[in-house]
Amino acid sequence: MIYLDLFIGFLQVGLFAFGGAYGAIPLIREVVLSYGWIGDEMLTYMIAVSESTPGPIMINLATYVGSSQAGIPGALIATTSVILPSFVFILVIMVALKKVFQSIWVQAALRGMKPCIIGIILATGAYMILEHCFFNLSDLSVDLTATIMTVALGAIYFGSRKILKKGISPIGLIGISAIAGIVVYAL
Repeated sequence: MIYLDLFIGFLQVGLFAFGGAYGAIPLIREVVLSYGWIGDEMLTYMIAVSESTPGPIMINLATYVGSSQAGIPGALIATTSVILPSFVFILVIMVALKKVFQSIWVQAALRGMKPCIIGIILATGAYMILEHCFFNLSDLSVDLTATIMTVALGAIYFGSRKILKKGISPIGLIGISAIAGIVVYAL
């Protein structure tokens, strides 16, 4: 019975919570208190914890309440039911918009935006390189360690594209960067 209650309670939250996390808190409060899962004071504490942990507040609260009421299966049921409405809604919209995305006008607009997005990403990358390879842009003092690491990571990225014909994944490059940063700056 608790599993069904968790499913229905958090499905209501997922269906009717609009306006972001803070707009959902009164609805979550109403559902949690009406089922008697936790008290008002504990809910206040959990809202504070949910705000300070990674992830959306609704999902964090659903996971906590489900876990406190029915262990891991309860956490899975509550979390799944709170995200289910959004998931289904996005699926329906994507199916409905599939024809729209195939329109020559939408395709032309998306192709037109591509160079702009590439430019924004390149500008951000160039700014970050300049900002972190130079201690002070006004007198152009160079951080030799950061410059060498940037050049080495660029060589790894472009070299892997030549050797592997596919290139290293961004996640792999981030991992290599993290390890290099630990080795160079922490040791």
